[in-house]
Amino acid sequence: MKNISIWKDNIDKKEFPILNEDKEVDVLIIGGGITGINTLYHLRNSNLKAILVEQNKIGYSVTGSSTGKLTYLQNDLIDKIKISFDKTVAVKYINSQKEAINLAVNIINSNNIDCDLTKTPSYIYTNKDSEVEKMIKLEKFLNSCGIKTYKDSNKLVESKYMFKVEDTYMFHPIKYLHGLIKEDDEIYEETSIKKIEKKEDYYICYTDNNKIKAKYVVIASHYPYFNMPYLFVVKASLEKSYISASPYKTDNISLISYSKPFISIRNYKDYLLYLSNSHGNYKETNNLKNFKELDKKIKDLGLKEKYLWSNIDIITNDNLPYIGEIKENLYIGTGYNTWGMTNGILAGRIISDLIKGQKPEYWDLFDPNRKKLLKTIKVFSNIKDSMIGYVNGFNAKSNFLKYEGSTVEYNGKKVYKKCPHMGCNLVFNEVERTYDCPCHGSRFDEKGKCVSGPANEDITCNQKKQNNSKQL
Repeated sequence: MKNISIWKDNIDKKEFPILNEDKEVDVLIIGGGITGINTLYHLRNSNLKAILVEQNKIGYSVTGSSTGKLTYLQNDLIDKIKISFDKTVAVKYINSQKEAINLAVNIINSNNIDCDLTKTPSYIYTNKDSEVEKMIKLEKFLNSCGIKTYKDSNKLVESKYMFKVEDTYMFHPIKYLHGLIKEDDEIYEETSIKKIEKKEDYYICYTDNNKIKAKYVVIASHYPYFNMPYLFVVKASLEKSYISASPYKTDNISLISYSKPFISIRNYKDYLLYLSNSHGNYKETNNLKNFKELDKKIKDLGLKEKYLWSNIDIITNDNLPYIGEIKENLYIGTGYNTWGMTNGILAGRIISDLIKGQKPEYWDLFDPNRKKLLKTIKVFSNIKDSMIGYVNGFNAKSNFLKYEGSTVEYNGKKVYKKCPHMGCNLVFNEVERTYDCPCHGSRFDEKGKCVSGPANEDITCNQKKQNNSKQL
């Protein structure tokens, strides 16, 4: 069994250098996932000089841990948006997802990208009697939007009600990113931005040894490492999921449950990907327990997993993503509510158009400064969740490493148990062999290297907590 996502195995990965000199550019993109690479792609034919930096490897964080679905059947999210806003906004969101799918297909076909793009029917189902009426209403709502649905069933799950649509797709997310990149794109890996300072009409962004001067900065790093000016901690929560890939031959399928506990299933070649056990990141620190529960579900299907991994998604207060300008010439793309492939692809176009002085479709729908965000009880819930995660970090027990005090030794280096982002105690993930933050989702490998933010420091260094928000 391999403790990595199936997308990261046996891939001919492109390599990029570490930044080792000062730079002056028009646009700096921070983050080499689905949002960052798509933004770089859409800026390529402009007159703006853009570079991208990634603290890990291109596509190896959240994008490379996703299920790689391109669908607008997104569990109960549409109904949640209708509650948060109204039917008009829900229709606009559905149209945005359909637009994202069309955009992805056009990009892939026009650039001849080999990323295993497959047109695949998407199913949504419930196995709860209490949700049948909700499913019927959802289907009627989709029909009113001009979407054709079909009643169906599937042997992989028991259902009380199920329907499908046929104009959706799946792909290999890392292959897609590599296919977007051209030889003359300026990309740097293993390059972390430690601090951002706002000057007159530009920003100075600092790495460990160099600085980048840019008029525009795009934060495409999943969870922003700064707290101000955006107050991100109170505007979003985190959800962790567990995923397996098992040898299994089946017809192409993309399946999602309507509500929690969420089940998401798809095939990839001769493998079946199965996602389950989603929970608030703060709530459950026993990763081994959740992986064992996933293993039981896989065995109940008569399968045995070859790959096991987890992923963390950002859930917004009002169920819409945050895409756009948060401060003068500072842009963000995040909060995709578990649907990062469609929204990340769309964010790349929206952000690049805004930088070029245009007002693209859907920019106002996803405006990260929309006033509704702080007028919700979820603000208090998010603060409470962060506090619970902080406490759970202190109480967590590791089944792999037994240690006392604030550090352990690994390969002769001190590994600190505290996350450098906001000082939360880290929890050791026995399956993936990473140190995970139960507060805000940062992850570190066994050597203490940061592999996923919002932390922007390794835990093998002399930790000195930085408050980068004051520099923005």
